[in-house]
Amino acid sequence: MAKKPKFNAVERDLLQGMQEFVQDLKSGKPLAEKYNCRRVTLNLVPHKYGAKEVKKTRKLLSASQAIFAQLIGVSVKTVRAWESGKELSNMASRFLDEIQRKPDYWRQRLAEIATVKDYS
Repeated sequence: MAKKPKFNAVERDLLQGMQEFVQDLKSGKPLAEKYNCRRVTLNLVPHKYGAKEVKKTRKLLSASQAIFAQLIGVSVKTVRAWESGKELSNMASRFLDEIQRKPDYWRQRLAEIATVKDYS
């Protein structure tokens, strides 16, 4: 006779939940009556940024190219390329969209994380 497998409490709960789900599927009742069945989508189509718009976004923060690059996690060379017309990735465009949407937040965020070194 084969031994019954031993389950810990989490495994038992998962197994029981799956068995209940299978029963609910077989019953033919709409699953939405018992389970959260919704799909959330976000309207986040990134804006296409040209050289002038990248620079304008950076200027919203009163940031140099070097500071702006550090904030968004790219090299200064990349910021320079964008400001010369190189196309941004969708991820970079989405970040600039967020800066455009709430520049005051990002200015405050920069002030919080900036450290000034005095070399005098």
